[in-house]
Amino acid sequence: MSPELTVLALAAVLQAVQFMLYSVFANLQVGPKKAMGPRDTHITLTGTAGRLQRAMNNHFEGLIFFTIAVVVVVLGDKATAFSAICAWTYLGARVLYVPAYTFGWTPWRSLIWFVGFTVTMLMILSALLF
Repeated sequence: MSPELTVLALAAVLQAVQFMLYSVFANLQVGPKKAMGPRDTHITLTGTAGRLQRAMNNHFEGLIFFTIAVVVVVLGDKATAFSAICAWTYLGARVLYVPAYTFGWTPWRSLIWFVGFTVTMLMILSALLF
C-alpha cells in the first residue's frame, strides 16, 4: 500500500477516535437520557465536549480534501516522496489539532490547521503540475 493510502487509513482511524472522544464527553455533559433521545430539539455542547465536537467536524471537512488529494495522487500515478511527506505531515497536523482545539491553544490551533490544509493542497498541485 502506498504511504498516501496508509495515511488516509490512519486519518480515518483518527476520525473514529475523535468521534469516540466527542461521544464520551457529550454524554457526560448532557446525560444518557438526552444523548439517547430523539433529539427533536438542538443540543448545544459547551466546554470540552463542544470543542471536541467542533474539532471532529473540522476533521470531516479536511478529510474530504485529503481524500481527494490521495485519490488524485494514487490513481494518477503521481505518488512521490514529496506527496508521502505531505501526507504524513497532514496526519501529524490533524493529530496535533485535536489537543490544540480541545485546550484552546491560540494561535497554534489555526497554524496547525493551516499546515494540514497547505500540505493537502500541495499534494493536489504537485499531482497536477508534475
